[in-house]
Amino acid sequence: MIDKKHNQELDFLKDGPWDELYVLTGHWISDLEFYRDDLRFLHHLIDKYLMWISKSENLDMVNKLKNGLFDLGVNVRDLLEKIGKHRIQLGQIVENFNKADASIIRTEHEHLEEEITLFVKSFRNNRKEVFTITEYVIDSEKLATVMDALKL
Repeated sequence: MIDKKHNQELDFLKDGPWDELYVLTGHWISDLEFYRDDLRFLHHLIDKYLMWISKSENLDMVNKLKNGLFDLGVNVRDLLEKIGKHRIQLGQIVENFNKADASIIRTEHEHLEEEITLFVKSFRNNRKEVFTITEYVIDSEKLATVMDALKL
């Protein structure tokens, strides 16, 4: 029974959907580039209102947000680099199968999948927090009134 399971695993590794995983990593890269661009927008949004903040507690909240966005930016750059290297390995295994490499690449792929899931969850929470705090700061600082007056 163990031999049969072991043989199935080896067959999967050899005949595994390496080309599909290669395509999937392309989608991951595209998604992460979108998140990277969205992080730039969120930084811009915060910077736009930062100069109008007068209350220290609001400034502290915004600075905490900026630090979180910075960390996400580092994380997304790291993930893009890891996925780029992983994608090259997948391309190589499609061209020239190596059983030893296949097992490592499969494990790496699963780990990257988990990292991306955690990043997306963190990104969504942070993005929601940016909009919530931005709205709070605008209301508490009466920035909406100031900005409307500046438009006149």
